[in-house]
Amino acid sequence: MKIATFFAGAGGLDRGFEGAGFDVVWANEYDKSIWATYQHNFPKTVLDTRSIVEVDPLDVPTCDGMIGGPPCQSWSEAGMLRGIEDHRGQLFFEYIRLLKAKRPLFFLAENVSGIVFSRHSEAFKNILNMFCKIGYNVSYHLLNANDYGVPQDRERVIIVGYLAQYGKHFEPPAPLDFAPTLKDAIWDLRKSAVPALDKNKRNPKSKVVNHEYFVGGFSSIYMSRNRVRPWERPSFTIQAGGRHAPLHPQAPEMVLVDKDVRKFVEGANYRRLSVRECARVQTFPDDHLFKYEYVADGYKMIGNAVPVKFAEVLARQILQDVSGFKKSRRNELVKGSIISGERKKRRRYAYSDKKLAS
Repeated sequence: MKIATFFAGAGGLDRGFEGAGFDVVWANEYDKSIWATYQHNFPKTVLDTRSIVEVDPLDVPTCDGMIGGPPCQSWSEAGMLRGIEDHRGQLFFEYIRLLKAKRPLFFLAENVSGIVFSRHSEAFKNILNMFCKIGYNVSYHLLNANDYGVPQDRERVIIVGYLAQYGKHFEPPAPLDFAPTLKDAIWDLRKSAVPALDKNKRNPKSKVVNHEYFVGGFSSIYMSRNRVRPWERPSFTIQAGGRHAPLHPQAPEMVLVDKDVRKFVEGANYRRLSVRECARVQTFPDDHLFKYEYVADGYKMIGNAVPVKFAEVLARQILQDVSGFKKSRRNELVKGSIISGERKKRRRYAYSDKKLAS
């Protein structure tokens, strides 16, 4: 099945859908710092680099599905929860505009948990109603990626719509039996990370691609809570910035010294997770390469992505659901073609009888 993707980023969602058997034929991404990464990892996919605001529906190929994660900063605590009042929050409307014009069998939109906070309830209801009004049965679920094969606690809202004519709503699969940990994800990388170069530039001396880590001070906000998870637990949420990356589990947990104030254990070796370690935690395979000059761009691409294995689990469920839709649609087209052919025959015979009668 063919899909088009919007706000493609580094391709976490796309990679997951590919793993489930979908064909990503067209993608849209406006951030030029991501283009080289996306094109390297998806050489067969057509990449449209315009803002979604400028995309005409005729430029988007006919597909079975549309997927994407409209920018989440407007709905997150880090983005001050401005929601629909922020121009980035309004990009949901552009996604709906194109969805209405193309009417694929299904769509998926991913966003941060903040989108369902009470202060956004009216805006979120309006968005869901807009999806419904253009002909989709819509459901949303707050899911933790750790329940679906991802070694981090990462809660995200998943909105899925199926064309209403098929009478089905998306239900997420049951959580997996195994919840992976940091040790499962990055244990083998623990001795090979290198610091980024001056001004946090990429370090070409790294023997493992993208395995450099951000170097710099720690803000009072960063030091307000523990940033170290032990090996036996999943990671904290990977965020879109090197300065905010979780600390490596080789170090002990930070010590509470006052309300909202912590410190490092003296003599312990604290460093941030590297770009590659963050990618592993986001379940990107090691052959998924990230192109950047400054490591901050690598962290941003990875932190904004949908974890690959999480996306794949969702995609497999969607594929199972919509395969029946596609068969039904094909039968409808065949039936419509037969009926149309019969009508043409009747018109032709009626015309011939009329000629003979004259």
